[in-house]
Amino acid sequence: MPNNLDVAIGQNIRERRVALKLSQTSLAQTIGVTFQQIQKYESGYNRVSFSRLVDIAHALDWRVADLIGDLDRDGVSSPLFQRDTGHLREPGGPELIAAYAELPLALRKLVLNLVVGISKGRSAPTAG
Repeated sequence: MPNNLDVAIGQNIRERRVALKLSQTSLAQTIGVTFQQIQKYESGYNRVSFSRLVDIAHALDWRVADLIGDLDRDGVSSPLFQRDTGHLREPGGPELIAAYAELPLALRKLVLNLVVGISKGRSAPTAG
C-alpha cells in the first residue's frame, strides 16, 4: 500500500503536469523514463527518489519545494497559507491560474473582474 506522502507528492506532480497540459508520455520522455513510471509516481505506487524529484520539478518548470509544498509540516501551515493555496486543490484551479498567467496584462484585469463579479453573484462587468 502506498505511503500517504508518496501519494500526495504524486498528486502534486499530476496536478502540475495537467495544468501545463503535458501528457504523461511527454513528461516521461523529458526525464528519461516510461510513461508507466510516471503513472506509478503519480499514483504513489512508486516512491520518487530525490534526484528524480529534481528532474520532474525542472521538467515541470517548478522547484522541488513547489512539488513538496507543506507536506513536511504535518499540517502546521498557517491559516493564511492554507486559505491562499487551498483554491489550488479545487477542480480546474491550477488550469485557471495557468491560463490566466498566459493572458496579456491588459486582459488580466478584465478576466479578474469578470470572475470576481460572477463569484459574488454580480452581473458580469462590461469591457468598455
